[in-house]
Amino acid sequence: MALRFDDLRREFPAMLKLAAPLALAELGWMVMGVVDMLMAGPLGPAAIGATGLAGMLFYPIVISGAGLLLGMDTLVSQAHGAGDPMDCRRTLVDGCWLALALAAPLVLVSWSVIPVLAACGVGANVLAPTGSFLRAMLWGIPPLLLYFAFRRYLQAVEIVKPVTFALISANVVNFLGNYALIYGHWGLPRLGLAGSGYSTSLARLYMAGVMLAAVAWNERRSGWMLLRIPWRPHWARLRRLVALGGPAALQILVEGAVFGLVSAFAARLDEASLAAHGLAINVIGTTYMVPLGVSSAAAVRVGHAVGRRDQAGIASAGWAALTLSAVFMTAAGAVLWVAPQWIIGLYSQDASVLAIGARLLRIAAIFELFDGLQVTATGALRGLGDTRTPMLAHLAGYWTVGLPLAYILCFYMGLRAAGIWIGLCAAIVLIGIVLLTAWQRKMADLS
Repeated sequence: MALRFDDLRREFPAMLKLAAPLALAELGWMVMGVVDMLMAGPLGPAAIGATGLAGMLFYPIVISGAGLLLGMDTLVSQAHGAGDPMDCRRTLVDGCWLALALAAPLVLVSWSVIPVLAACGVGANVLAPTGSFLRAMLWGIPPLLLYFAFRRYLQAVEIVKPVTFALISANVVNFLGNYALIYGHWGLPRLGLAGSGYSTSLARLYMAGVMLAAVAWNERRSGWMLLRIPWRPHWARLRRLVALGGPAALQILVEGAVFGLVSAFAARLDEASLAAHGLAINVIGTTYMVPLGVSSAAAVRVGHAVGRRDQAGIASAGWAALTLSAVFMTAAGAVLWVAPQWIIGLYSQDASVLAIGARLLRIAAIFELFDGLQVTATGALRGLGDTRTPMLAHLAGYWTVGLPLAYILCFYMGLRAAGIWIGLCAAIVLIGIVLLTAWQRKMADLS
């Protein structure tokens, strides 16, 4: 349908009000990884590389599992838009059941990554700290999944301040835990990278507790509606959550598996290449958090409009979110292009890491805009209930274009880490174009 400027102008304040706290929350999430890497810095390039490698393998597995909970965005936001608070709460209960059911399988899969790394030929100097870090983070998986379920519910009913508070304050918990457990302060044992993993798990438990408190506070204000519904699993709704969340989970797994594999490629090069690759991933992951927050807001705002049957609201919500992401990521790309060496220098002063990392950030600058567009379009489509199109776009873009090109350029063309990133760049540009086109066609179908 045709987008009217007045509709878009009216949507921007509401979108910003929801997106800004969620973007801050996502940045708070990413800062945890930044803190882990910075605190590991004095342990040397191998520790930096191990921290980055562990994160790039652990989080795709766990977040892809948690992706099954993304169906809550669609169901809760549409029910909220339709004015059905009881239905929102029924989805919350089933989301919690789903989170608990996922915990044990995700712990087992995450643990199995360690022998796989050994089979891939990762050196012992990187494998040992990576394994200790991963094993310590397994304890945080159950509370992390519950945190996701609580968060999806709260943001879909437009309660976002506790989400921001939880992520920002959890960084304090994580920093103090890193300080105490990595280096053995305050009478605690010196655990190295394992201490960082235990600190992260403690921060996850804290986040789940804050979210539970926020849900309870909201229930107290609303007359405890949550106590008036059955808490046993509702199988039809669980199947609907899995049907919506399944493609989203597969999309995250596809993307995460690619980044995990290219990290294994980098680990086969040398310590400096792996460290530079990990730092560059950390940097672009930080910029990515802003459009990721906007994407969540897009899913909620579009879902609300679907629930109230507002076609103009659907279009204006999606386009407002895409505009916000495009503006931010264009600016972020410009910064990465202009000051790549300075940014890498914040993490490491190793000359090899600085040189390689700066080259990788220059490549990343090219795809920043398209990365923002693809994740925001994914959120807007999820608000409509379409999680299949983004999954197919990511599967095709990464596995038929990005990964093969990265491997060829890295090992056969001699471009090493830069070749990996050129392959990633090609995939992300393609995915961004495809998903933006998909959103345009959905809007045309509404008219």
